[in-house]
Amino acid sequence: MGLWAAVHAERRGIDTILADAGQLGGGASGGLLGALMPHMPDRWSEKKQFQFDALVSLEAEIARLEAETGLSAGYRRSGRLIPLPKPHLSKIARGHCEDAERHWCAGERRFQWHVLDSPPVNGWIEPSAGESGFVHDTLAARVAPRSLTAALIAFLRQAEHVRIQEHAAVTGVDPDRGTAVIGGETIAFRHCVVSAGHQSFPLLQQLTPGLKRPLGQPVKGQAALLKADIDPALPTIFLDGLYVVAHEGGHVAIGSTSENRFDDPTSTDAQLDALITAAREIVPALRDAPVVERWAGLRPKAIDRDPMIGRHPDHPRLIALTGGFKVSFGLAHRLAEAAICIAGDTDCGFLPPESFAISSHIAAASR
Repeated sequence: MGLWAAVHAERRGIDTILADAGQLGGGASGGLLGALMPHMPDRWSEKKQFQFDALVSLEAEIARLEAETGLSAGYRRSGRLIPLPKPHLSKIARGHCEDAERHWCAGERRFQWHVLDSPPVNGWIEPSAGESGFVHDTLAARVAPRSLTAALIAFLRQAEHVRIQEHAAVTGVDPDRGTAVIGGETIAFRHCVVSAGHQSFPLLQQLTPGLKRPLGQPVKGQAALLKADIDPALPTIFLDGLYVVAHEGGHVAIGSTSENRFDDPTSTDAQLDALITAAREIVPALRDAPVVERWAGLRPKAIDRDPMIGRHPDHPRLIALTGGFKVSFGLAHRLAEAAICIAGDTDCGFLPPESFAISSHIAAASR
């Protein structure tokens, strides 16, 4: 989110300092999975519409970024395949077909939610995984997290208005005076966008006295990368929290766990082993595929699970841009643009849902 915010600031000619306590993109954005999954098309809401618009617009945003940098972000609208192991799931899924026809529309573009008796491609998933059929949606996509992050960083390293400071911890922020201590240097700012993943929550907590609960928490996720001779156009498989994502270069990402309690945020263990085993059971091409990397990291989960964005109600110079948990890659470009528009008091043509506002999260933490 912070990288996208800096990109939008550069495009608007706003002088910006991009500060990171470590290396740019070294946190949860440096993971493996990259699944861009839509909400279910039923019970449509402001939040689902925002996510839909973001997922559709990301395609053009990435194409522009790739043209500007000459780098690939590993993006593809490959779709999603959901096995239906029980009869009642098939009945529910068939009810969503008309919902998708009604809501998954962007101008002349239409995206489908098909319910099939068998997989749409042979040899990718065991037919027995979907005893009651399969959902094949054409809206879902995927991106290579590290490739996208590398493209964003490459754009910013050649930017005219953005100064990058890596390994420069922010040790103090005075939002009322408009100063921050970055890497030991005091910097004056007109606006400060707080986009430090789960590390944003303690800073925002300190500036919001009287809260009864934390504004957010880190949630550990584990994932793995396997090497297999597969078609990168294959749809992402989703089953009971398991994602199997085909990427370019004969790689398949598997993930991910969601752990609220953990001892070591970067270690992998038997929970990841179980995901790999489950993936091998339903994907024939992965039976003997070697694991080339195991990864673990911390994702930011705000108190209401939704992303957290907007001016702090007590400190208008301070703008939150964090949270997101599992949906950050699909929404970051839109939320970042909204944050920069907030900083510039300009209209970006869309508004994030009210539930995303930091004031909404503060209200939840106050109860």
